[in-house]
Amino acid sequence: MSVFIHLVTELGRLLEPVLAESATAAAIVLFTVLVRLALHPLSRAAFRGATPAAGCLPLLLQLPVFFVMYRAFSTSGELLGHRLFAAPLGARWADALGEGGVLGAQGLVFLGLFAAIGAVAAWSAVRGRRAAALAGPGAAPVPGGPVTAEQQEMLRKLGGVLPLLSFGTLITAAVVPLAAGLYLVTTTAWSVAERAWLQYRKERAAGPGAGAAVQPAGGGGRSRM
Repeated sequence: MSVFIHLVTELGRLLEPVLAESATAAAIVLFTVLVRLALHPLSRAAFRGATPAAGCLPLLLQLPVFFVMYRAFSTSGELLGHRLFAAPLGARWADALGEGGVLGAQGLVFLGLFAAIGAVAAWSAVRGRRAAALAGPGAAPVPGGPVTAEQQEMLRKLGGVLPLLSFGTLITAAVVPLAAGLYLVTTTAWSVAERAWLQYRKERAAGPGAGAAVQPAGGGGRSRM
């Protein structure tokens, strides 16, 4: 944990001339981006595998980082005195409610955090439903070979449900320190943007019609009147 504290502290000092007392909050965001950059090769490999289970590996590898950050801002230490605008990085939503209510100075910071998480979750849900539709009957085979109808149905269902789990991040952000909430919104936004970018590159490499459905075997489709 001391390595994490040292790194965030040093990043905060570099950003302090520009961001003043919010420098440590920006350092947490930057630290999260560095972690996700390091995990990008794994995320890319998981995407090419085209299975929801493979995509869980980068998430599991982030859990130790999240717990270290949680402890760093839950126990007494040099980082607890830093703030994001009016809210201490070690404060929770309940603390903000006790220091002025929902529209108090601290409450507004948390509302901004919740709004950002909600926007990212909505974006994830929209993209997930689109991917689930493409994985329906007649969809193009996933990389690695053709899949059975049962596998396609499983991928369709998982693709529709998993993005909704992003909304659970709102509950987590309400009970963990603000610093951990910043980590959550940054890594969630990265995940959605990363997958959108990888999907864009895949479709671009495949060329026009990559997402078109495969015609059923045994002849063409029905004629239209």
